[in-house]
Amino acid sequence: MWAPQKGPQLEAILSTWCDELFFGGAKFGGKSDFLLGDFLQDVPTYGRHWQGIIVRQTMPELEDIIKRSHVLYPDTGAMWAEQKKTWTWPCGASLKMRQMERAEDFYKYNGHSYCWIALDELPQWPSLDGYKLMKGCLRWAEQHVPTKRMRATGNPMGPGVAEVKDYFIDYAPDGYTSFLDPETNMRRMFIPSLPKDNLIGLDNDPGYIGRLKGMGSPKLVKALLEGKWDQIIGAFFEIFDTDLHVVQPFAVPTSWPRIRSFDWGSAAPFSVQWWAVSNGEQPDLSHVPLEKRPYFPRECMVMYREWYGKSGPNKGLRMDNKDIAAEIVRLSAGETYADNVASPDRFKSEGGPPIMETFWEAGIPFRRADDKRVAGWQQMLTRLNGYERIPMLRVFSTCSDFRRTLPLLQHDKLNPEDVDGDGEDHSAEAARYCLMARPWIPLDSLKPASKTIHEISLNDLWALRETGGGGYQRI
Repeated sequence: MWAPQKGPQLEAILSTWCDELFFGGAKFGGKSDFLLGDFLQDVPTYGRHWQGIIVRQTMPELEDIIKRSHVLYPDTGAMWAEQKKTWTWPCGASLKMRQMERAEDFYKYNGHSYCWIALDELPQWPSLDGYKLMKGCLRWAEQHVPTKRMRATGNPMGPGVAEVKDYFIDYAPDGYTSFLDPETNMRRMFIPSLPKDNLIGLDNDPGYIGRLKGMGSPKLVKALLEGKWDQIIGAFFEIFDTDLHVVQPFAVPTSWPRIRSFDWGSAAPFSVQWWAVSNGEQPDLSHVPLEKRPYFPRECMVMYREWYGKSGPNKGLRMDNKDIAAEIVRLSAGETYADNVASPDRFKSEGGPPIMETFWEAGIPFRRADDKRVAGWQQMLTRLNGYERIPMLRVFSTCSDFRRTLPLLQHDKLNPEDVDGDGEDHSAEAARYCLMARPWIPLDSLKPASKTIHEISLNDLWALRETGGGGYQRI
């Protein structure tokens, strides 16, 4: 008979008191056995009143866990119905294997009742909407079942990783600490599992960790082996480095041109950003240790303020546009702007005045932003990469939502040159609008073949003067 391994797997299975539990983080941590064992333990306790369901996005993704269940369950007296994809025990307990590709598929299960619900590889869904909707099925009227519970597993990869991280991980990144949700009165907890905790698996396949180490970049390997949620697999902006791109706030020189950018949202969050463009004058950084003082070349873009309108993970405030405009005006008091750019689709008139008219009336002259996605993301990557190890994009440490969401954005599944639009990309969108209003490329990419001293012209010398001699050029 199967028994849980000592360590995280056993701790998770014993936590029947916890209403919502997320188990995982790394590859080869015993996640499938956790789900199968967690359900199995209460089969003899509640009999026919113990009804459960395991959900994945598609049926093919269920193949491995179904295969594993055929190893663990037959000795318990369970019978498998292939057509129904359901295990049934002589006592009447049953466990279904089902698919839910999108949150809308929840309505296939509307009206169902379960005492145990599990979503395997939870970050693969773009949002937690489906998971939260399934909570409505966690009920049982025939008998009191005190250990009704939700269970989920996953690795730090997939379009929904930001919401999973926010919901289960961030309040206690090391796990084993429960959180009582004041809205639902349900307790939730994260228990991390690592390959080193799967002793049986390592005994049977001792070379697996070595194969993981050979899979790709150091960040990828770290995420897979250590379950690090700050090392997101498949991140589009893998180059983003807090130590390099984030700076402590300083007084922005008054000579630096300023730009406001705005990604509008109502049901989804909105993002307003304030940017300054270095003209070569260096700010007063006397409050920063000398060895940590950043350098700001000409045309370096600095986000010095952000207002992010959200009510929850990837959920907007549904705030009145007049109130948004009034707050932008208040936050911008005493400043002048060289440019103002906003979501281009909000300039359309759809049976009434365009949304942007409210902002024009408030004295904010937003214009249509350049919405070329691939070119905009490349512009951001180019600036993050910078020139000769000096970034051309910096962010104040106070711009917390940009810092939080940018590293989590994934590659689009169909177009690897684009960001997956199902992620929380609102802050990145506002930044893209600003960067496309002032595009930049390294001077090296424009340089002709090297010239000798006899070939240099006055125009060449003038161009060098215009770029400040620092290897940067605005186009």
